Amino acid sequence: MFRSKLPADPTSLVLGIIAIVLGIAGCCCYGISAIIPLGLSIAGLVMANKSLRVYRENPEVYDRSSYTNVNTARVINIIAVVLNSLTFLVFIVVFAIYGTFISTAVLEGIRQDQLNDDYEYYEDYEWETDSLKVDEDVYEIEKEIDSINIDSILNKN
Repeated sequence: MFRSKLPADPTSLVLGIIAIVLGIAGCCCYGISAIIPLGLSIAGLVMANKSLRVYRENPEVYDRSSYTNVNTARVINIIAVVLNSLTFLVFIVVFAIYGTFISTAVLEGIRQDQLNDDYEYYEDYEWETDSLKVDEDVYEIEKEIDSINIDSILNKN
């Protein structure tokens, strides 16, 4: 007698494997990419549970190896859901902590700018006197001293 495969036999297994591979790769990307494998693993888990329910209702129609494949896919999808959920939660916590530090620094900078504006710090500075003036007499003296030193070095050799 010919027994058929369960509806989610290859699909849920493939989704579970892809979800684990992408989840491990997502750990390197700070958890941003953990959303996609989390969705894949949840879809694979739902498919596997539906197929297992169908098998339990009528086990004579379906192949026993198909049942073990779907059961294995269910376990792999559970592992992928846990892995990707933890990765995503860690990403959320790190993002919240990092955002708190950044917002504190930005708020402190805004307060500092308001203090500077209150004291009119920038208006007291005179931009016109901030120029570099070269004294030509000093430049000529340095030039003479330098040429004397070169001549004395050349005469010693």
